Amino acid sequence: MADSVPDEEPGDAEPDGGVRAYTVRLELVDEPGELLRTLEPIADHGGNLLSIHHERGNITPRGHIPVEVDLECPPERFEEIVGALREAGINVIQAGADRYGEEVNVILVGHLVETDLSDTLSAIQGTDGLSVVDLSLAAPEGMDAVSSARVRLAVDAGRAESALETVREVAEGKDLSVVEPLLGGGE
Repeated sequence: MADSVPDEEPGDAEPDGGVRAYTVRLELVDEPGELLRTLEPIADHGGNLLSIHHERGNITPRGHIPVEVDLECPPERFEEIVGALREAGINVIQAGADRYGEEVNVILVGHLVETDLSDTLSAIQGTDGLSVVDLSLAAPEGMDAVSSARVRLAVDAGRAESALETVREVAEGKDLSVVEPLLGGGE
């Protein structure tokens, strides 16, 4: 009677199936059914909802509603869920922040609204290991004039310079200026 425990199947190594909790921050259009449309890809890809924080009283700089969804799922399904949300046209601002090791703040200056701020953020966000987690837009002379935006980025550890290069490339393509942080501290 050396072994009375049955052999484990591959993938069954953990009793909870390796399920982890994640937070996804989204921006939703304020229209009936939008929250339900957002939850469908999560359920369709095996996510279990833990909580939803729908901040209807707050509006993002783009006029959308910030929503935080806490869910649990196996790690391999989380990326599928985030991909399905993006494919459904849902603006994912932050996904599983615990995977990011650094934050980088930059300021973009120029005709941000005229050059489609949403497209600018999507181009930055579309890079692996980089996520836009916060944005503050200032347009003191109106939306048609030069404006500025402080953008906070969550970046994989050790990839801050790569993230800045992505921001530079996107800004150059839209004729925007970038005010960058100082990196390296004292060297």
